[in-house]
Amino acid sequence: MKNLKTLAVALIAPWMINAAMAETALPEVTMYKSPSCGCCGKWAEHMREAGFAVKELHSDRMDRVKAQLGIPEAMGSCHTARVGNYLVEGHVPAADVKRMLEEKPEVAGLSAPGMPQGSPGMEGPYPPDRYDVMAFERDGTASVFASH
Repeated sequence: MKNLKTLAVALIAPWMINAAMAETALPEVTMYKSPSCGCCGKWAEHMREAGFAVKELHSDRMDRVKAQLGIPEAMGSCHTARVGNYLVEGHVPAADVKRMLEEKPEVAGLSAPGMPQGSPGMEGPYPPDRYDVMAFERDGTASVFASH
């Protein structure tokens, strides 16, 4: 009987682990950025360290990319990403992206407008800025999603 239990665990455990991993798998991040932007690459690394797969696409016309995706001008930053059904604009922390994916708010996406010093990818020798991550709609309406 003990051997049957051991065999059952050996056969079922890998399936259970794979099923659990599939449920918690993070969607791929498709990031559009200028080929010369270093801080964008640092944000991509931040996202990879948080468990996301990141595909970087270079564009010399980020204004067109933002317009085509529907990023409101007031929410603009240097790079734009698609994560699942959401948009992520700028240096939004991975933890905020994960929270959005878990909570599934009815918004177009998240933005860290501008390029706040100390945000992921914008670390440096200067004191970090206090900044808000905004949940936004394509019509420009926005509300604070997180404060850092």
